[in-house]
Amino acid sequence: GTMNKGLIFKPDLSKGLECYVDADFAGGWSSGDQTNPASVLSRTGFVIMYAGCPIFWSSKLQTEIALSTTEAEYIALLSAMREVLPFLNMMKEIHDVFPLQETKPNFFCRVWEDNRSCINVAENPKFTPRTKHIALKYHHFRRFVTNRTIKINPIDTREQIADI
Repeated sequence: GTMNKGLIFKPDLSKGLECYVDADFAGGWSSGDQTNPASVLSRTGFVIMYAGCPIFWSSKLQTEIALSTTEAEYIALLSAMREVLPFLNMMKEIHDVFPLQETKPNFFCRVWEDNRSCINVAENPKFTPRTKHIALKYHHFRRFVTNRTIKINPIDTREQIADI
């Protein structure tokens, strides 16, 4: 920052760890060079926040071609969870070393996703004919959804701060 410019954070202690995640399905296809294979890659965007303040964010092309909007959103969700889960583990470890409260808090992350099909794939342990092609590598975080360490909530696209 400078004397006149910078970021101002106003922590909201009522909010814990949150993650807003979004994807742009084959975003370069319409405006890009249709002969370039990279133009069909989707883009992942997410921001991880603690107490309402951004602590980590990312926007990058996905490394493989998604076959649907749902798959692009699911790949984005996985990318975000790869960053969220270590934050949760760090918070637990810090509390174990420096317990600041009498009772151990319930550590979880509220995730905001604007694609209902993606939420259904993440919460449903069964494959469907439309989602069975999604590789198993994307399902490793499902146990955190099942045990409610990760709570995926729907959000309107207009309110999605990770919208890219």
